[in-house]
Amino acid sequence: MKTGRKWIWLLLIGMAACKPTGRNPGDVIRYNLQTEPPTLDWSITTDNTSIETLNNLMEGLTRYDKNLRPAPALAESWEVTEGGRKYIFHLRPSAKWSDGKPVRAQDFVYSWQRLIKPETGAEYAYFIYLVKNARAINSGQIKDLSQLGIKALDDRTLEVELEEPAVYFPVICTFVVTFPQRKELVEQFPDSWTEPEHILTTGPFVLTKWHHEYKLELEPNPYYWDEKPKLKKAIFYVINERTTELTLYDTGDLDLCQPPPAAIPYYHDSGQYHSKPILGTYYIGYNIRKPPLDNLLVRRALAMAIDRAKLPQILKGDQVPATSFIPPGMLGHNPNIGFPFNPEKARALLAEAGYLGGKGLPPITLAFNTLDTNQLICEFVQAEWRNNLGITVYLRNMEWKVFLKEVEFDPPAAFRFGWYADYPDPNNFAEIFISDGGNNHTRFQNKEYDDLVTRAAFEPDLQKRQELYDRAQKIILEDSCIFIPLYFYAVNYMIKPYVRGLDYNAMGQIFFNKAWIDLGRKRP
Repeated sequence: MKTGRKWIWLLLIGMAACKPTGRNPGDVIRYNLQTEPPTLDWSITTDNTSIETLNNLMEGLTRYDKNLRPAPALAESWEVTEGGRKYIFHLRPSAKWSDGKPVRAQDFVYSWQRLIKPETGAEYAYFIYLVKNARAINSGQIKDLSQLGIKALDDRTLEVELEEPAVYFPVICTFVVTFPQRKELVEQFPDSWTEPEHILTTGPFVLTKWHHEYKLELEPNPYYWDEKPKLKKAIFYVINERTTELTLYDTGDLDLCQPPPAAIPYYHDSGQYHSKPILGTYYIGYNIRKPPLDNLLVRRALAMAIDRAKLPQILKGDQVPATSFIPPGMLGHNPNIGFPFNPEKARALLAEAGYLGGKGLPPITLAFNTLDTNQLICEFVQAEWRNNLGITVYLRNMEWKVFLKEVEFDPPAAFRFGWYADYPDPNNFAEIFISDGGNNHTRFQNKEYDDLVTRAAFEPDLQKRQELYDRAQKIILEDSCIFIPLYFYAVNYMIKPYVRGLDYNAMGQIFFNKAWIDLGRKRP
């Protein structure tokens, strides 16, 4: 991705060509995605940027209400039978694609079969392992896709059969990988079906323009079943420098932004600054098969050598230091799990591993995707490891799409990563590190952990469920120490006074379908 003065100049020229610089015309909202979406194919997407875009283009069987409970979306209702093992979804007659054709139950069958078949290579395939035969199909044990526990009883009736009862299953159906797909579209344009000239959507917006590495433009979907958006257009820019983003906000060229940490104290009392905790955790991951991090003692030493209490002072945005993984506000949270800061113990562990004072330990490279905040955090970690352990740490930054590919196929020994809740249940966090999980980049495999997570997913007793997650977290954070939680996320953002109906939810998601611009006119 281009950076520097030339890129900023080109950005400003491009924005000026679209609208009067610094003025909002009253029916357009301008937002920064920070990075280019690696893909808008919702079967294989994994990153927040792509998911954020898709959440405004697409809709599935269910969606969240204001309390983050699953509510009807393309499915107007559903019933649960066979003791919770079978769900029958009834699609609403008004559910249509952006070309006016009805959404059919068969569109969900095709999408879920495409997600789960091994050839797709979907990292999020495990998301529907609750469905009968999904895991066996994804692992290649069953070749016949028709054995997946999903079928269209007719055009508007979808039946889903689960392996075990799971009361949170309707929440799974809010997530992008479960959204329907048009088979004929995907097969006719296999390499370009998500481009503006081809893509069809079911949500409040359609994608009308995509200038790669620059911006995406969204306009209202004329066939959306619910209330139409009040905006005429939403423009999503690609700017990976927070300082540039804030400058464009100050000049009136963006309507909301996430300021860099250094700017937060200045804007804190401006009336335009907002901060709220979200269900997410920022962490340093290990590839536990790569030296020197294949050594458990080294991994534990590194975890104990970081004073996380300093991070809120650096980031200045209400982040909460973390030693455990499941965030506050969610069942399974336990702040007493994980390794607290203990530099003396860390040095002793490193000496026990054969590296007294850090001598003899090969340099460690810490990888991260290009973003101002990531740079700050990784420089802090680098300094903590150097000062407290005497070791050499190199930093390596990569463009977002390159970083994701490397972490997927050949994870660095150490890498920054983060996880926002895809749905508000601890299973969403615990499942990341199961042995066959597509988002498990640590190369960790542990049968006891897999069994605990599976049992917890179906455990109805909340206390027992908490105990299962406590044990699971101890395995990954203490016994095996496969990553280092640093802090629980908070979203810190600036929003113009004339923007109405727009906010982040507790999972850090932002939806533009209810937003409108108030420039002294009456609300539409």
